[in-house]
Amino acid sequence: MTMPTVPSNGNEAAERLASMADVTASDGALRRFLHGLPGVDTVGLEARAAMLGTRSIKTTAKAYAIDLAISMIDLTTLEGADTPGKVRALCAKGVNPDPTDRTTPKVAAICVYPDMAATAAEALKGSGVNVASVATAFPAGRAALPVKLADTRDAVAAGADEIDMVIDRGAFLSGHYLSVFEEIKAVKEACRREDGSAARLKVIFETGELSTYDNIRRASWLGMLAGADFIKTSTGKVAVNATPANTLLMLEAVRDFRATTGVQVGVKPAGGIRTTKDALKFLVLVNETVGEEWLTNTWFRFGASSLLNDLLMQRQKLSTGRYSGPDYVTVD
Repeated sequence: MTMPTVPSNGNEAAERLASMADVTASDGALRRFLHGLPGVDTVGLEARAAMLGTRSIKTTAKAYAIDLAISMIDLTTLEGADTPGKVRALCAKGVNPDPTDRTTPKVAAICVYPDMAATAAEALKGSGVNVASVATAFPAGRAALPVKLADTRDAVAAGADEIDMVIDRGAFLSGHYLSVFEEIKAVKEACRREDGSAARLKVIFETGELSTYDNIRRASWLGMLAGADFIKTSTGKVAVNATPANTLLMLEAVRDFRATTGVQVGVKPAGGIRTTKDALKFLVLVNETVGEEWLTNTWFRFGASSLLNDLLMQRQKLSTGRYSGPDYVTVD
């Protein structure tokens, strides 16, 4: 089986993960494992997410949290009307979000369609900001596997540092878990470059279409067993995207997965996170559920297009004591 990202204790983690190979040896074995995971207490999950959302972050801690959130953003444009000029402008904003304050952190990545990956890679060269590209027939995922793999290879060849793939929700909801597992493994392999390095793989579940929290837990474990470097809530293209509850559930899954295998996996909530208040609630979820080790853009990201502007306005307010308003930040 393909190994996900392994932290510093690589040999031990690899051995522990390999010991779980029998879980994915057959469709029946994988089904038994996934359906044997503890059921989700819906009331308890939503109550804990709501409770953590009431935590207040003030003054110095708030300033730190705002900068941390900025550094975790995958600044995204995924529209049919995207142009090279729009992508280059977004890249410039990601590298230098507030031209009036050079202490403002860079974002983590610029996320684009595969045909814009080369444009983004050229614009971001040497900046330290990654190129993320959606692939595998995003957002529906309705394409044959060879098409999905070609989509992935093209994006990596064009300079993508990270690939955001969508799972086949139809196959998952039909109970064809091994099919989904094998597809994720194949995409993981397609992320490899000729020099032996690889783009990091984020696996999108589209949690709003999975119907139940139990399915989200199963999808989380399935993605991690198949080699996901990140598990991601949503495409941002459906009615229900990232929520505190589904993100909390996925954070619990990566915590439990590391406890079982020694392998650390990141989490990316995406879609619907638009305000500083929203972002800070998610950071509290991270801190209280998995701890400080995940409070870095190596292991936690926000998929967002409009969040950055609100974070910048709140940052300016903390710095100057005045609320600048939207006219003082660039329009994406």
